Amino acid sequence: MNTKNNKRRQASQEKIRSVFFDLLGKKELVKIKVSEICSLAGINRSTFYANYLDIYDLADKICIDLQNEVTDIFGLHPDLADSEASFLELFHHIKENRQYYSLCFKLGFEGRALRTNAIDISNSREYAFVDYRLIFFQSGFNAIVKAWLENGCKETPEEMCAVLLHEYRGRRAKPISK
Repeated sequence: MNTKNNKRRQASQEKIRSVFFDLLGKKELVKIKVSEICSLAGINRSTFYANYLDIYDLADKICIDLQNEVTDIFGLHPDLADSEASFLELFHHIKENRQYYSLCFKLGFEGRALRTNAIDISNSREYAFVDYRLIFFQSGFNAIVKAWLENGCKETPEEMCAVLLHEYRGRRAKPISK
């Protein structure tokens, strides 16, 4: 029985992802073939297709998994007053999973890297242009993370959190005056 969380399936997914990352370090995504992954991972094609539709599905699922982990990090600290703890934890997560984050940037999925349900402002008329502020913040955050990854994560997560907080300084959307 091939249930979603069995150890054999998880081991196969781990092998597939590991080989995939190795190949991505050597060639572009469009040049990676399922048969090549299977050969290097020592698995059958049916094992690959039991887990992923194709190479793009594999890449997408990796980025979705990261997005879910980021959402979980911010879910632990739903109060914006505790954003420092969230960002520090996030920088640790990025450093520990730098290969995955680099993949998301390489594939152009960075828009997914920092999305969180920490704030629900969808029905609020209280804040002006908050969507644009979030986009602005996300773009800046992604640029900092991308540069940090390209630099080999030389700075500590604590130093990166300090940089982010210094630049952002807890700025929040201000209520609209009526």
